[in-house]
Amino acid sequence: MIAAMWIRSTMAYRASFAMTAFGNFAATSFDFLAILLMFSQVDELGGYTLPEIAFLYGVVGIAFGLTDLAIGSMDRLGRRVRDGTLDTLLVRPVPVLAQVAADKFALRRLGRVTQGLFVLGYALTVLDIDWTPVKVLMIPMMVLSGGLIFGAVFVAGGAFQFIALDAAEVQNSFTYGGSTLLQYPPTVFAKDLVRGVTFVLPLAFVNWVPALYVLGRPYPLDLPTWVAFTPPLVGAGCCALAGLAWRAGLRSYRSTGS
Repeated sequence: MIAAMWIRSTMAYRASFAMTAFGNFAATSFDFLAILLMFSQVDELGGYTLPEIAFLYGVVGIAFGLTDLAIGSMDRLGRRVRDGTLDTLLVRPVPVLAQVAADKFALRRLGRVTQGLFVLGYALTVLDIDWTPVKVLMIPMMVLSGGLIFGAVFVAGGAFQFIALDAAEVQNSFTYGGSTLLQYPPTVFAKDLVRGVTFVLPLAFVNWVPALYVLGRPYPLDLPTWVAFTPPLVGAGCCALAGLAWRAGLRSYRSTGS
């Protein structure tokens, strides 16, 4: 209901919504423009062609864009904890997490999703992939699983703000920063970083691990092939851990004391 209220408020000024959504689309397009500029000078980046990187980019763009649309307001939590306005959410008969996620729901973020769809559409049109039913089904699986993984990172970052109070930028470094990281192939990064986003904070399961299976490329860490089918399990596990962290953070909240 809170999100619906913000949507009605946004659509009351449709021209303004169209301009802000286009602005969001244009702003996120600069990331892919930077990749295009690189390929104006080289034929491959880390051994990957432009369509292959566009495939990685498009998948993570859609997955992250949908998550950012749904719970991107989580970075406002630290401000509510500092000024005590979180108290008003605690007395309502609605889960606090749902209220925080819907706070100032920004429909303009659809611009990021739209841009990701365009790039993914380009990649799927140009790439020469030996399609099978399994590979076709992996595309929506990557988007949905990626959304779960990014959602867990958002929620865990929100839980951390109960303790750190002013940690929105720390959270953004893992959410927006993680999205930017996954726009490029794993071969351009040091193996220690690839291990970190595979075994510690499993962002690699958003697109790297399953996408390389679709592209027919080996994963840099020589993981077995069946790992490409585990993103739903990884996403579910991340959400369970993030849920525990959120409950622990919410129980530790003591208001401002005023």
